Formats: sequence, C-alpha cells, structure tokens
Amino acid sequence: MYEAVHAHPDGDATVARFARTAARLGYEGIVVRTRDAEFDAATIREEYGVDVVDGAEIRKSDPGSAGGAVGNFRTDVTVLLVAGGDDAMNRFAVEDDSVDVLTRPMADRGDFNHVLAKAADTHRTYVEFDFGPVLRTTGGERVQALSDLRKLREIVDHFEAPYVVSANASSHLELRAPRELRAVGEAIGFTAEQVEAGLEAWGELVAGNRRRRSEEFIAPGVERGRYEEER
Repeated sequence: MYEAVHAHPDGDATVARFARTAARLGYEGIVVRTRDAEFDAATIREEYGVDVVDGAEIRKSDPGSAGGAVGNFRTDVTVLLVAGGDDAMNRFAVEDDSVDVLTRPMADRGDFNHVLAKAADTHRTYVEFDFGPVLRTTGGERVQALSDLRKLREIVDHFEAPYVVSANASSHLELRAPRELRAVGEAIGFTAEQVEAGLEAWGELVAGNRRRRSEEFIAPGVERGRYEEER
C-alpha cells in the first residue's frame, strides 16, 4: 500500500520524514505530490525500506492553464495529478489521457456525476477519495465531508471508475495507518477491502507508469511516445 503526500516546500515535512513515518505505519511507498521537493529516493529507500515516487500535483483555476502545466510536467514525473473541485477542472482531468489522478474532486463544494465517472473509466484516470477533511475537521464541516464522500463512492462504485484513497497529508503528523483509513471508508460505505484496494492502486499506477517509461525507448535511437499505447 502507498500514500500520496505534500512534502516541503508545499507541506511541513521533508520527504525523508514522511518516509520514516510511512514505514512505521506499514506503507510500502509514498508518492510525493510536490514537484519542487528535494530528495534522494535511493538513499531514503535504503534507510527506511520505503519506495519514494516522484510526482506533481497541478493546481490551476482553469483547464487552459492546467493543460499547459500537464504538457510541461508529464514527461518529468512518474505520477501526474490534477486538483479538481469544480466542474470544469474535474472534467478536464478525467478526459485528459496524460493525467493519472484527479485529486479532491469534491473540494470547494465541487461535484462529480455519472458523466465524469464514465470518462474516468474510459481514460483510466484515477479518482481520489480524499479522507483528509473527515480526519481533520469537526462538526458541520466533517458531516459535509462525509456526505460528499458517500456520494462520490456511490457514483465511482456504480460505474467502476478507477480510484485511489489518501489522507492527503501535508505533514508526517497527518499520515494515518491503513486501519484508520479503513474506519473512515466504512463510514462512507466502503468495505475494508475496497479501502485497501484504493491504497494499493497508487502502487499499481506507479508500476504501470514506470514500465511505460522504461519502454519509451524501443530500440537504440528510437523513442516511443509516452502515451502511444493504450493506458
């Protein structure tokens, strides 16, 4: 199982600190959402036994600017994520073959419907279940977060769209063990196995992208387009 985290300078903890905590909690790897984070993946892996994956989460206000960022970062990182939260950004993310994960689709009172779920399935864009608001808020805000996640689960489950699960941590103190995420998942209608599948999906996505990147060069001097083959 993997987690996806916001490391320094986007978050409050270094990649190494995240890796140490993730190892203690039982994770096999972490996806670093922060494009500007500095880390030595090999050294961290050797010290903590945790796979560290380079990623970038794009946060833009409109699809036009997001599209430019996707083009800039796609070939540079293993996992490319786009933050949603409104209809336009959610649609952009699930319809672009270069995007791996739509994050926070229900943020800022965003919505997710059957059209987007079908597109996510067609384009194999993973939809993130962000458990962070449930874990870190109280009262009415927490009730609303649970309601949003229940709706998202029903749609994603019905249309069998691919998904990932995360605590969306910006500090190593915000990481949670899989058992705690299973408890949140069960509160929105997931089974424990479905939550585990969402955590394992990060690793499956990483493995698939690494394989494709290694196959970009199909012969000496001949480069294959990154998304030439069906994802």
